[in-house]
Parts: sequence; C-alpha cells; structure tokens
Amino acid sequence: MAVTLKDIARACEVDVATASRSLNGAYGVRAETRQRILDAARRLQYRPNRIARGLVTGRSRTLAMVVGDIRNPFYAELARGVEDAAYRAGYELVLCNCDLSSDRQMHYIHSLLEKRVDGILLSAVARLNSAEQLELSRSDAPIVLLNRPPGGARGYSTVLADNYRGGWLAGETLAGLGHRKILLLAGPRDNGNLAARETGFLKALQARSGGAAPLILRAQHNSEGARHALAEYLHARAQRRRLPAAPPRGAFTALFAVNDAMAIGATRAIFEAGLNVPLDISVIGFDDIEFSGMLRPPLTTIHQPKYEMGRAAVEILLRHVGKPAGWMPEHRTMEVRLVMRESCRALRA
Repeated sequence: MAVTLKDIARACEVDVATASRSLNGAYGVRAETRQRILDAARRLQYRPNRIARGLVTGRSRTLAMVVGDIRNPFYAELARGVEDAAYRAGYELVLCNCDLSSDRQMHYIHSLLEKRVDGILLSAVARLNSAEQLELSRSDAPIVLLNRPPGGARGYSTVLADNYRGGWLAGETLAGLGHRKILLLAGPRDNGNLAARETGFLKALQARSGGAAPLILRAQHNSEGARHALAEYLHARAQRRRLPAAPPRGAFTALFAVNDAMAIGATRAIFEAGLNVPLDISVIGFDDIEFSGMLRPPLTTIHQPKYEMGRAAVEILLRHVGKPAGWMPEHRTMEVRLVMRESCRALRA
C-alpha cells in the first residue's frame, strides 16, 4: 500500500499538520523536527498525492498544449520549448493532438478544463468561433494562443512569428533571383498565420517584380495535402487540360509554400513528375524545421524561432496562473529571417 502523510506523522510521533508543513517547507517547524520528518519520508519512500493536494490548493502544477498536427515537425520543436520552460518552473505538460479538427480541438479543451489543468497553450489550426471564445474566457484556466494573430481571438494572450515579414522575405528573394512565373502554394483562407504569409508574399512580388501576379494553388496545409494538390496540377498541365480546381495554365519556375511541411510535399510531387529542384523549379518554405536542412537539396526557408516562441508562451501563461479573470492580454511577435539553401537558384538574365 502507498505510504500516506499519516504514516509519516505516526513514524515521527508528530501530528499530520506538522508533517505536512515540514514536507512543504512551511514555517513553524523546528529544524531538527523537519529533518527527522524528511528522513522518514525518504526512508518510507513517501510520494505526495498530487491530486489530493490539488483539491486543497486549487493548483494541479500541470499545463496542457493542444497542437494541430503532431506529424508536422514544427510542433515538435515548439513543444520542446514549452516543455523545457514548464519543467524549469516545476510544471508537467500534457500534449494533445487535434489533427486539424475543430471538434477534436474543443473536445480536448473541455477535457483539460475538467481535469483542472492550470493553463492551456493552444497551438492548433482550427479557429475559435465567437461562442467558443466566450466560453473559454469564462474558464478558470488562462489560455495563451501560439502562432495565432491577436485579432483572431480578442482577449487572449498570443505569441507568434512575424508572418507578414516572412512572406515578404520569400517574395523578395524569388523576385531578386529573377523569377517572374511563380506558384504560391497556399493554405486555407481562414488561417490567420498562413494568410499573413500569403499577403506579405504577394505584396513583395508586387513591389519587386513589376506587379506580376503568381499562380495560387490552395491545399491542406500538410505534406500529403500539398503533394496531392501539386501532383494534380502538374498532371493537368502535362495532359494539356485544366482541372476545375486548378489555377490557370502556365509554366512556373519557382514555388513558395506557406510552411515547410507543404514545401516537402511539393518537392516530392515535383520529382515524381520528372522535374528537378532547383533546376526546373526553385522552392522556398516557411518554418525552418530541423529536417528542412537534411533534404536533398536542402530547403531554402524562412526561420521562425519555434523553441523561443514556446518558452515565451509558458512565461506569459505562468504570469496569469492563479490570478482572477480580467488580466490584460500580452502579445509577442518574434522576428524571422531567411535561410538560403540549395533549393533555389537564380535565373539567367
């Protein structure tokens, strides 16, 4: 049977309150008594009941993180920053994967709130509608949105990269390399981060390439979705017919995918079509996941500080834990930078 606090008190011939204060480092216990109780706890292999303690203190010392698609390495690097920061602060982390489903996202959020987690980091893709935002704003646990624009969920703290700037850098880079026929492999229109990258990219092309408009192909924002969409488009061009969902015909010499997972899927589709990266098509992604530098060719991409974003989100969250509702939300935007690798080449004049 598990050793209880009563067992420790009985072994040391003290009351339960004295044993509890000694183990928790509270005041009012003589040094020799405290040491005797600590020695007994180690000898008897006492483990505190955190559930019971949480019922008393109202704190579980647990944080939760909900992510959109755990297969995307972006979330793994983000979660590493979250977990390290939580560990250093004495918290444990529960990780949930909503698989890009809004229903599953809300299921996990409800379940986590029922389990009395101290706070939730939400890095999923599904948007919160107004009713969901109102419901969550009334919960006891603070929520910080990772990689979500502040305007997309008013009243919540947010941490994200400068997505507009990253899109601009991608467009500026391709235009500077001489590309004028460009494909934008975009995500859903209602995803705020991806939309900001798209806007920055289009603005840069407009400014740097004489207003040349890129082809736009929308796909599910994961590797397989991008591979499938681009493969269909390339096949349609090869067969000289146009699919209903395909962009207008026309060769392109460069491609910008709004995340690295999509860039990886697109690269695979390009090679499967008998084309080459970068000889036929230059490719730029966004995220700079660790795997992007290991591809052949290594992927040119926009780096966002994923680990630092996760750490910053925990720091903000812990400032809100245990405080009454009505705090002022904090918004932090992290800088991005271009990482130039071998998947892009300059066109000859």
